[in-house]
Amino acid sequence: MSQPTSSQAVVRIGSRASRLAQAQAFQMQAAIAAALGAPPQDAGLVAPVTLFSTAGDRIQDRRLLEIGGKGLFTEEIEAALLEGRIDCAVHSLKDMPAEPPNGLVIAATPEREDVRDAFLSNSFARFEDLPPSARLGTASLRRQTQALHRRPDLQPVLLRGNIDTRLAKLDAGEADAIILAYAGLRRLGLQDRARQLFDPFELPTAPGQGALAIETRAEEAGSHWARALDHAPTALCIAAERGARMAMEGSCRTAMGAYPVLTDGALELVVEAMTPDGRERFRRQGRLERADRARAEALGRSLGEQIAVEGGERLLLAV
Repeated sequence: MSQPTSSQAVVRIGSRASRLAQAQAFQMQAAIAAALGAPPQDAGLVAPVTLFSTAGDRIQDRRLLEIGGKGLFTEEIEAALLEGRIDCAVHSLKDMPAEPPNGLVIAATPEREDVRDAFLSNSFARFEDLPPSARLGTASLRRQTQALHRRPDLQPVLLRGNIDTRLAKLDAGEADAIILAYAGLRRLGLQDRARQLFDPFELPTAPGQGALAIETRAEEAGSHWARALDHAPTALCIAAERGARMAMEGSCRTAMGAYPVLTDGALELVVEAMTPDGRERFRRQGRLERADRARAEALGRSLGEQIAVEGGERLLLAV
C-alpha cells in the first residue's frame, strides 16, 4: 500500500462504533477517497476512520428524551471535530439535533437510501396480522404512536440498541414484532428480515431517515470532496423535512414525521404529528412547483407551524 504524498489531502473521519455506523462510515470513506483522487486500496490512508462510543449507544434502558435527546449520539464526535482531531463526521441524519453546534455545518448529504419503515416478526407476515394485545417493540415515539393510532390494543415494548441487539431481542421473544428503518437493514445486508414495508405517504418517516449527513467545520464546508458527495435531490428533500422538524420543537418529545416526493423539480410534502397516546393525528400537505432548498425548508416550516398551532401542548410527551 502506498503512502499519501505530501500534496495529497487527508480527511479524517469520525463515526459511531455500531456495526451500522461503521458500514456507513466505510461507505463514505470509499467515496471521499475517490473524490480525493486516491485509488481504492489507499482509502484507509487518505480517509482514516476513528470510531467513538457515544452516550446514546451506551445507555440502552431509557428513551433518548429522558437522558438528553438526539445529541447524545453526536456530542463526543462533534467535540472531536471542533477540536480538530477529525475533519468530518458521518452521521445518520435522523439522529442529529435540529441545529448543529456553532462552528459546525452539514457539508453534504449523499444520495439517500430507501426511506421506508419495515415490519419484522418471526410469527406474523404483516402488521395487520398481529393478534390483540401483541407486543410491538420500538424505541421511536413516532413509530409507537403511528402503530397505536391504527391498533390501540397493541402493547408497546421499549426496544433500544443497535439493529443486531433489537433483532436478538425479537428472536428471544421479547416482542412479537418490531419496526425498524429499512435503510439500516439494507446497509447491513439484512433486508430479508423485513416482512412488510410501510407506505411512507400513509406513515411519514422521521426527518432524515435513510439519509447520511457529512458534518464538517464551517470553514471547510465548501471543500471539493464534500461537494462531490452532496446529492442535490436528497438535500432538497431533507431541507423540507428538517424545516418541519424545527417548527415542531425538533426534539424526541414530539411524535412527528415528514415525507417529500420530488418530481420534475416539483416538491410535494406531507407532515404529520400525533399525540403521545396515538389517539389524535394532525396532518398537512403542501406543494412547490419549482423548489429550491430555501423554499423547501420554508414549506416544511409552514406545515409544521400549522400542526404545532393546532395540536399545541397535546403533541408533547410529558417528561
